[in-house]
Amino acid sequence: MKTPVLALLLAALLLNCSFTVQAQFGGLKDAARKAKEAMQKKKDAEAQAQKDAEAKKEAESKKEAEAKETESKKDGEAKKESSASASSDAAAPPSFQAFSKFDFVPGEKVVGFEDFTQDAVGDFPARWNTDASGEIVTLAGQPGRWLKLTRAGFFIPEFITELPDNVTLEFDLTVPPTADPGIPLATVLVELPDLKEPTGWQTVPNNFQFTAHPSASGHGTSSMVVRKDGTSAAANSTNTAQLTASKGKPVHIALWRQRQRVRIYMNEEKVWDIPRAVSASAKFNSVVFFVGGGCGNCEYYLANLRVATGAPDTRNKILTEGKWVTRGILFDVNSDRIKDESYGSLKEIAGVLTENADLKVQIVGHTDSDGDDAKNLDLSKQKATSVKSTLSSEFKIDASRMETDGKGESQPVDKNDNPAGKANNRRVEFIKK
Repeated sequence: MKTPVLALLLAALLLNCSFTVQAQFGGLKDAARKAKEAMQKKKDAEAQAQKDAEAKKEAESKKEAEAKETESKKDGEAKKESSASASSDAAAPPSFQAFSKFDFVPGEKVVGFEDFTQDAVGDFPARWNTDASGEIVTLAGQPGRWLKLTRAGFFIPEFITELPDNVTLEFDLTVPPTADPGIPLATVLVELPDLKEPTGWQTVPNNFQFTAHPSASGHGTSSMVVRKDGTSAAANSTNTAQLTASKGKPVHIALWRQRQRVRIYMNEEKVWDIPRAVSASAKFNSVVFFVGGGCGNCEYYLANLRVATGAPDTRNKILTEGKWVTRGILFDVNSDRIKDESYGSLKEIAGVLTENADLKVQIVGHTDSDGDDAKNLDLSKQKATSVKSTLSSEFKIDASRMETDGKGESQPVDKNDNPAGKANNRRVEFIKK
């Protein structure tokens, strides 16, 4: 009896111990699991923190790199703009205000015009004659085509056959920036006995000659020589900053003959003004460009030759006839930007408007037939507006006294099948209101 009881007691004790041990082991397992989970969370948190730190560092690095790149671009653009500005300043033409004393006004009707558009690059122009050599070229940074004089000799535009006692001659001249030619370029008004025999031009009874001699090292020089009725007068020369070759830009040269008086302009500077330059009986009929022999590195380029005749009687035309037409207000190609050499013509009409305070005008732009009709119409209106704006800002003409319009190519006054005709159709009209 005691034995079974002891057995039962022993079994109960063992069972209780087993439950206790299991409970203890279960607690240990829970603690271990919790400790493991806590450690994993800690590791995960540390990994996430490291990941966040790396992402932040990467974002800051990227931001810093972008800032440096932006700054670098700004510096580059600033340098580029500075360089471009310096280059532009070096190559820019004289400011419009620099022409304030410029009183050149071209003739009313264009009788000769040459832009070499009808000739192929590399050829000698078909409408010219020479005893030397030349070719049509294009120049980097310069619009249009140019005649390059490649050898010493004479160069004659044969389409010029008459130069009356009131005539203007204009052309653009340029040389390489480093050029220092040993021989000047001479421009000569000549009275040839026979236009087909130009070789004797130097000994004809009447001619008027002026030179352009650019220099890369400083101011260039210009000289003039007159031959009247078979007698050569004393020559003269002068220095001019306009012929400084290192400026690297074309010189706009303009000659104005009014009977015996001849004036020569180079850009805005009046280089020569000679009241008795030519004989009253001179009947000039040709223009000669000449480079003397022995010229080593002479390299002259000519463009935009323009001959116009007739006195521009602005005041009488606008007040009496009610309209003044000018071809002396010039614009950049396909642009409404007024060229600086237009100052004389603008000053002419501004003087009439200033002296006649009640005078009101309509400014009308016209184009030649090159290009699209609609674009030409828009361009002609823009040019008229540009003229009005310039008269208002530069010459203080009340804008309310000026209306503007444009006719494009719709009202030609000359043929559009030749350079001179097109030049006559490119005009600005001032119509009395």
